[in-house]
Amino acid sequence: MPGPDGRRARGDRRRRAILEATLRVVERDGVAGVSHRSVAREADVPPTSTTYYYATLDDLLIATLTWSADQMASSFRKVSLTPVAVARFIADAVGEHRGRTLAEYELYLLAARRPELRPAARRWISLMTEVIGPWDPVALRSLLAAVDGLLIQGLIADFPPMAEELEPVVSLLMLGG
Repeated sequence: MPGPDGRRARGDRRRRAILEATLRVVERDGVAGVSHRSVAREADVPPTSTTYYYATLDDLLIATLTWSADQMASSFRKVSLTPVAVARFIADAVGEHRGRTLAEYELYLLAARRPELRPAARRWISLMTEVIGPWDPVALRSLLAAVDGLLIQGLIADFPPMAEELEPVVSLLMLGG
């Protein structure tokens, strides 16, 4: 019989599956499509699992937004802080990973209407500040705001921008750092 560590590992895997499923539901159906039942179906877990780990939909959305910010920051940690690499990261986010980025921004923008989500949404800014490290605070805030803007512009473009198109813009933004 598995010990407490085995149960914890299974619980961690199930929580992650639920969070990944929530993001997929948001990607496919928008936040309006998120319910405990739709997420459980997407995660292929019993419906009681989602409410066991996340009692309310707000708990589920907050956890998904927080987890997503952690994942994005973890991905960005692997990026060399050069204009070319940052431009490639942005291009990939609105190109190859467009659906996930769209889902993350839908959750991010939901925080404007739902104050309980705001701390989780601000986590992205805090994590990116840690990842980027010692920069002038005004330059860093400008860069993060511009990256958010470039991501949103890329999401609404008919054709996502290529890294080569973004690189001069990112280069200009990073000169302040």
